[in-house]
Amino acid sequence: MGHTPLVSLISINYNSLPDTILMLESVKKLTYPAVEMIVVDNASKQSPGPELTSRFPWIKFIRSEQNLGFAGGNNIGIKASQGDYIFLVNNDTIMFPDFLEPIVAFMESHPDAGMASPKVLYPDGKTLQYTGAIKISPYTGRGRRLGLLEQDQGQYDKNYKTDLGHGAALIVPRKIIDLVGLMPELYFLYYEEHDWCEMVKRAGFSMYYIGDSKILHTESVSTGNDSPLKVYYLTRNRLIFMRRNFSGLPLLSGMLFFFTFSVPWNILKYTAKGKMNLLKAFLRGVGWNLTHLRVALSVCL
Repeated sequence: MGHTPLVSLISINYNSLPDTILMLESVKKLTYPAVEMIVVDNASKQSPGPELTSRFPWIKFIRSEQNLGFAGGNNIGIKASQGDYIFLVNNDTIMFPDFLEPIVAFMESHPDAGMASPKVLYPDGKTLQYTGAIKISPYTGRGRRLGLLEQDQGQYDKNYKTDLGHGAALIVPRKIIDLVGLMPELYFLYYEEHDWCEMVKRAGFSMYYIGDSKILHTESVSTGNDSPLKVYYLTRNRLIFMRRNFSGLPLLSGMLFFFTFSVPWNILKYTAKGKMNLLKAFLRGVGWNLTHLRVALSVCL
């Protein structure tokens, strides 16, 4: 009988205990025989440790006294993990019992796979959220998810290379992390998994979409869909990603587009809607890059 790779599932909890409990209930039903479950609490107002370890004694619970963001929290889990594969899963996901088997089988049979994400569906189980993604443009700083908001009719039930993964469900072989390093913590929230994906691809490996498996995911539970926090980090990190991953004419063109089009457009948009808190968050995100030129560039290519 061959070796069954150990999969370390890592999930971050931040003031969202009910979601984490639902996610762990789905993990409990997984049929894959070699799973390690690690929950990292990112300095929630009240530690969920006692309740989680009482209800799910088989998990490894780690409490961080400081909110280290998405990358920092996951990196704590990665350092504590023992798996052959590291699988980052958001705490607002629900896994099906046979979720892991096709993913592990694919990774084992594709040594060029540096990362992979499954099909991601909204909670209704019918509306697609992710079936692969087109890479982030050096001119706009934005990528595009394939299949977004389409109805799942089996049209993406196949496996193929893609440009970007989905941070809600991202598997990485340990050997890849040993090679390229942990997820960059500069971002704190948003874009960090895309930067990590670029690191993996630069090392000569591929990113895959695995349509043989699927997971349910509720977006923006922690931050809200229209929050100053989200606007700030998306703006700040869009520019950081561009500065870290592009150079020369593409980077120059992207910065010109951002400052001559995106900045005026967002100022007008938020002002017209009377959302001055979002405008302030947007300008703070821009300002961070203008005052931290050396910080961002010191970790560039």
